[in-house]
Amino acid sequence: MRTIPTSFLLFLLLLLTACQSSTMQRGKIAVVISTLNNPWFVVLGESAKARATELGYDAVVFDSQNNTSKETEHFDNIIASGFRAILFNPTDANGSIVNVKAAKDAGIPVFCMDREISQRHLATCQILSDNFSGCVALGELFVQRVGRRGNYAELLGLVGDNNTWNRSRGFHTVVDNYPDLKMVAQQSADFDRNKAMEVLESILQAHPQIDAVFCGNDAMAMGAYQAVLAAGKADKIAIFGFDGEADVLKAISEGKIVATGMQSPALMAKYAAELADRYLKGDRDFSQKMPIAVEPVTRENVNQYLSQPE
Repeated sequence: MRTIPTSFLLFLLLLLTACQSSTMQRGKIAVVISTLNNPWFVVLGESAKARATELGYDAVVFDSQNNTSKETEHFDNIIASGFRAILFNPTDANGSIVNVKAAKDAGIPVFCMDREISQRHLATCQILSDNFSGCVALGELFVQRVGRRGNYAELLGLVGDNNTWNRSRGFHTVVDNYPDLKMVAQQSADFDRNKAMEVLESILQAHPQIDAVFCGNDAMAMGAYQAVLAAGKADKIAIFGFDGEADVLKAISEGKIVATGMQSPALMAKYAAELADRYLKGDRDFSQKMPIAVEPVTRENVNQYLSQPE
């Protein structure tokens, strides 16, 4: 039986120690996500963690559970624990400002992903989908499908999230040009699937003759579909979403949902981790805000997205 030379074992040990030391020297990066109770944000968080790990950092994911107080606890812990950077998906555009400021005061750069905070020059960079333009495109598809006359409802996301209003404004930039397209209800469902189903059920009781529902994200679009299906109106009410979640892409391919806006959580997360790495290595030459294009997805082009990896 051949034995492995002691010198070779020592070499392997030294190599392993060097690799571990390299990671330890780069330090820890925190990934703070608004909620992990939504598959889209799970992809965002796990993608950020994976890319930061590839770059040699010890990455830890924190779930704020859509609660700014919980988010503050995470930031206090992160600041006290010596993390070098934060990849951040804010819970609230205004409520999260104090946490980003605390990190900046502690010398920890913050890179916002998907959602922004309302105050400028606190976050090192904000990597955001172009929500407004994406929903302008969806508004045009909405008019094409519904026509210039009809009744519709709008399901808003979290009222404290700028994405909610950027999406709504983009949509209304188009549809408000058609006065016979009447919004009979506009209500928040907090980006939540179950709440969207409940909200739309109530709307349908008050306004049974609606032609379409515009939803501020795909989770709400799926909830809306469940509501119209239960009401026996799945073939009469057109539903629009936003995000590009896998279950909505499948629903579009099956003709259950009309369209969505394709965001890329994995791409935003990758950019955030890479910018943090550049910043920590001394490269500060990048914009404070980085918009990522949103592509409209319909039954005509959904197959190209269904065939792509997550």
